[in-house]
Amino acid sequence: MMAALTAAERGLSTVLLEPSGQLGRKVRITGKGRCNLTNDCDVRAFLGNVPTNPKFLYSAVTAFPPAAAMAFFRDLGVPLKTERGGRVFPVSDRAHDVADALARELARLGVRHVKDRALSIARDEAGAVRAVVTDRGEIGCRSAVVCTGGLSYPATGSTGDGYALAAALGHRIVPPRASLVPLESPAAYCAEMAGFAPRNVDVTLLEDGKAVYTERGEMLFAHFGVTGPLVLSASAHIRRWGERTYALAIDFKPALDREKLDGRVLRDFEKYRNRDMANALTDLAPRSLIPVLLRLAEIPPDTKVHDVTRAQRTRLVGTLKAFPVPLSGPRPVAEAIVTGGGVDVGQVDPRTMGSKLVPGLYFAGEVLDVDGYTGGFNLHIAWATGRKAGMALKGDQDG
Repeated sequence: MMAALTAAERGLSTVLLEPSGQLGRKVRITGKGRCNLTNDCDVRAFLGNVPTNPKFLYSAVTAFPPAAAMAFFRDLGVPLKTERGGRVFPVSDRAHDVADALARELARLGVRHVKDRALSIARDEAGAVRAVVTDRGEIGCRSAVVCTGGLSYPATGSTGDGYALAAALGHRIVPPRASLVPLESPAAYCAEMAGFAPRNVDVTLLEDGKAVYTERGEMLFAHFGVTGPLVLSASAHIRRWGERTYALAIDFKPALDREKLDGRVLRDFEKYRNRDMANALTDLAPRSLIPVLLRLAEIPPDTKVHDVTRAQRTRLVGTLKAFPVPLSGPRPVAEAIVTGGGVDVGQVDPRTMGSKLVPGLYFAGEVLDVDGYTGGFNLHIAWATGRKAGMALKGDQDG
């Protein structure tokens, strides 16, 4: 949508191929239906939230930074607000308002929406784009922009078509994987605590025991393992399932070091010295967490507080500071917020989003091997790369 309206703004005759009768179906479900459309930060901070090929995005995000995106949507009649972590939403909390504003602009600019699917891209004798082949025939064109998304949320149209189109034209596809995806755990206590949503905790991702990511925020225990913002962002760093072992360590008390936390535990122990341990930690942890803490610290729940040994107390403090969650794999890619992998950016010009292999071919959005953390970064990547492509492609009047 962004690539099409940008091209139309330049006076190019533009066709938007979309098999669905509704434009922006994926936009309409983002942010739990609220649409976190960008992040209110500068370019440097933005690229710091892109773990995959951030340098490739420098030109696109510099040309269309978050401030420009916010002004763009406000000009389309979508009032915005900024929430925690720089997350930008429509004031209405309605993702439909964002998609509908884009659709109205497309109509105003005369972009023709054709309800059809691209099957392949035909080339002329010189190897340049000549036409897009659809179920109904060919649509002749000077340029074609592939912005089909990845594999996540296939019901919205993200079915991997763009990978096939690119590969057929000689582009290398970095194997798609789930990114920003919930994670499964073999630990039965995750299901036991399903629904527990700790906030202001530190989550560290361990790869073969080495920390590769740490962030503070919120998460959620689920019947299959763990999810929530911190877990989704951590998942973007997991790229070698099967080759490496992965686990999470959760610090439930990040504001206290181990010595200070031990002092806090000792004060609670003095306060509840005659209670069973099962009933002595209510000031320190939610009830759903307590039985699991005691099991991991190897403290029988009927142990009297005054009978707890120093070694047991040390294990308890250690468990609160580094609660272990072993990981067995990601949830299916269809449940991922975005797809990692995609068209190799080494074969795409970052200044134009144009193919280095096929003149007249461009890429934008999730079909490329770029992805960011949660917080509006992935949608902004779509806007910025779509804008770049729309500004660069050629029409019939171009030489």
